Amino acid sequence: MITKGIRGAITVDENSPEAIGSAVIKLLQEMIKKNNFDIEQISHVIFSATDDLTADYPAKYARINLKWKDVPMMCVQEMNVEGSLKKCIRVLIVINCSELFEPEFVYLEGAENLRK
Repeated sequence: MITKGIRGAITVDENSPEAIGSAVIKLLQEMIKKNNFDIEQISHVIFSATDDLTADYPAKYARINLKWKDVPMMCVQEMNVEGSLKKCIRVLIVINCSELFEPEFVYLEGAENLRK
């Protein structure tokens, strides 16, 4: 077994707990669907958010809604780079997997532009 990272990002329309929560759940559910992993495989998760998202912690919604209570998670502020995407939540899920596993990254809403 080795560890590999699955990256994802999503933008939100407003700085509110509701917008942050629904975006996080949408992103994580799509990452799970595309990568077909179980909670037991997760080593740790790192969330980052741009400095214009201050209404809530993204990890809270994984912990409550997806029952990731025993998963080590951390929330950090994304670098404030001039001209960068605003109202964006990024996530790195590190999982224990086989060497053959190929992660499929997920970019939703305005974050799709990050991969173009």
